[in-house]
Amino acid sequence: MSFTLKELAALCGGELRGDPALEIDGAASLSEAVAGEITFYADPRYLARLRQTRASAVFVPLDFSGQTAAAQIRVANPSKAFEQVVLKLAPKPIAFTPGIHPTAVVDPTAKIGSGISIQPHAVIESGATIGDNAVIGAGSYIGHESIIGASCLIYANVTIRERTRIGARAIIHSGAVIGADGFGFEFVEGRYQKIPQLGIVQIDDDVEIGANTTIDRARFGRTWIQEGVKIDNLVQIAHNVIIGKHSIIAAQTGISGSTRVGEKVMMAGQVGVIGHLTIEDNTIIAAQSGISKDLPGGAWFGSPAVPLPEAKRQIAWIHRLGKLFDRVKAIEKKLGL
Repeated sequence: MSFTLKELAALCGGELRGDPALEIDGAASLSEAVAGEITFYADPRYLARLRQTRASAVFVPLDFSGQTAAAQIRVANPSKAFEQVVLKLAPKPIAFTPGIHPTAVVDPTAKIGSGISIQPHAVIESGATIGDNAVIGAGSYIGHESIIGASCLIYANVTIRERTRIGARAIIHSGAVIGADGFGFEFVEGRYQKIPQLGIVQIDDDVEIGANTTIDRARFGRTWIQEGVKIDNLVQIAHNVIIGKHSIIAAQTGISGSTRVGEKVMMAGQVGVIGHLTIEDNTIIAAQSGISKDLPGGAWFGSPAVPLPEAKRQIAWIHRLGKLFDRVKAIEKKLGL
């Protein structure tokens, strides 16, 4: 499939500067694009890449004043315009045929909605409920009395243990484990004894959970992932944690038990959070930060984390230490010390 630049400019409501008849049959990044493809430029940090790109056309901001060898389509949001084109050029999404595969194991007491697709070797235990138009991927496991909401997409090899509650339109990627026991033990009479984990996991509408992420069931009550939360791959969320609406958690983050994360919180990769803390709404936590106390909002970085401006000052001071030592030595030499 291909489009002319005139068609792409019309699609995105952009201003074309180039040959309207030029055909585009692909889309790629500034560094990877070749002739016949379109790319986008939205960040001044990538100006050098823009100058070197081999793309035939590029989306640029409305106020872009530079010259490019590639044709330009000026738009308000180059990234969004590029996304529209990518969707037009992409192959059709994979469609799952409704029905239950003969190799799937579905308990007779399970409640199965209309238009659902249960793929090969999936297991649906007794008392489970699967909402309308949901997809249960190959090899996935839905535990006893769990509820999967309408239009959920559960990819292959996901484990959802007993009594988990998942809202509508959730997406759970392969390898995720929802509802495993929380890490609870007591040292009694010279040995660790398991504390029963009797609660559930509740996942609200429009949540997406990445591959190989684990969300533990509560010791009692619930571990709660609220509406619109987006969780990356390889994230660990412990028992009784609450993640507020529309928060984002990047890969390799770990959140210890009973921590409460507010709404619209952003955690970058490899953040570590100890237990029983409160992180307030709209907090931003930079990558590899260690959180050991309640956070009142704002941007934080470091281990232990401090407000981001302070963290930047500390890093700058450390980088200047070498020059400071040299100056001190020079002064000592002059003084004969």
